[in-house]
Amino acid sequence: MSQFDTTAPFYAAYRPGIPEEAVELLAQRVAGKEHRALLDLGSGTGQVPLALAGKMTEIDVVEQDPGMLGEADKALAGLQVTVRLHNASAEEFAPPASYRADLVTVCRAFHWMDQDVVLSRLEGMTAQDATVAVMGDGSLWTARTEWTDALRALIQEYLGQERRAGVGKKYAAHDRPYSEILSESAFGQVEEHTIAVEREWSTKSVIGYLYSTSFAARPLFGERVDDFERRAHALLDGHASAGGLIEHASFQVVLGQRG
Repeated sequence: MSQFDTTAPFYAAYRPGIPEEAVELLAQRVAGKEHRALLDLGSGTGQVPLALAGKMTEIDVVEQDPGMLGEADKALAGLQVTVRLHNASAEEFAPPASYRADLVTVCRAFHWMDQDVVLSRLEGMTAQDATVAVMGDGSLWTARTEWTDALRALIQEYLGQERRAGVGKKYAAHDRPYSEILSESAFGQVEEHTIAVEREWSTKSVIGYLYSTSFAARPLFGERVDDFERRAHALLDGHASAGGLIEHASFQVVLGQRG
């Protein structure tokens, strides 16, 4: 079973997109260039390519999960820009020898990758002035509000105290800043940007989001999934009526270039 089997439709429907401020920050890195090639690694359902499509002349989408890639194909269909889809991992993606990306993006996926291998391979497939952008914003598991704490406790009641990372797997926390990892690569000229984001959720969108994750995907609950969903609905409806389901997140953008 794939790490993300069953999650792709929920991911496409319920995962928050990237902030407009992040889109503009990335677009500035290719502004004024005639050739603007985007390489998006671990693309999921294609949120980053979709957000940046109007700024690019060509886009390569790299995603190893067929379900996720299928959702990306639907999301990106009909765009007025060349889009190529690649069913491959970031570590194994092998474009033509002449290929050079101007902007490489990895959003909410770098922790799943062999980071040193990916960054090393990017040396041979990027323009000299290319930017590598690693982005992410935590999750409702790591959010700290009254309602997310209660929701996390409910998930733990069903799945155990340790955070899951798919069926039969535990989550391994990332313990090195991405800025540090990039600084040790060929793309060692690093900038960090933090964008404050406020999101208002509904009960439906929270549960849909949970089912898009590796820590609360539907298969993890087995025969108890309907019971979990009933209790999650009640918990979230109660908090929504009391004060709303508001999340304050920090969207991190780490940019690396050759020195």
